[in-house]
Amino acid sequence: MPPKLFANLDELDLDRVAYDLDAIRETVPQRFEMEQLTAIHHFDRERQLAVASRDIGANEWWVRGHIPGRPIFPGVLTIEAAAQLATWLYQAVSGESRFFGFGGVDQVRFRGAIVPGDRLILICKVREIRSRKGLFDCQGVVNGRLVFQALITGMPV
Repeated sequence: MPPKLFANLDELDLDRVAYDLDAIRETVPQRFEMEQLTAIHHFDRERQLAVASRDIGANEWWVRGHIPGRPIFPGVLTIEAAAQLATWLYQAVSGESRFFGFGGVDQVRFRGAIVPGDRLILICKVREIRSRKGLFDCQGVVNGRLVFQALITGMPV
């Protein structure tokens, strides 16, 4: 049985953009093909939680080869999208400005396919922040269904 979502998406306005791509770029350094967030829709400082989206396009660089005739958003890019939201959340919560690098991923479960045309909703919640690392529980939802979960570890470098 899938775990409960960290945020009640029915209570959020996912058409509202709290932080657009330009605002995300102030924190997340990836550019061009490696930008994996479309918008951040919700940030709850008290709960140390953020909700973002990644719109999956039909003409993205990976579509042609992953899997021809039946493209599926690669799992590594799903993890990258979650890690980028964790980076943003780390800096928003901690006030730290150093680059927040990817340190690891654990407890990953893929529970459904993500395909072109989907909007992947990412939910990221701080589990723990210390001076040398951060741990983030992340979930991905498509059409109200949990399709991904992971524990992301990052570290300021």
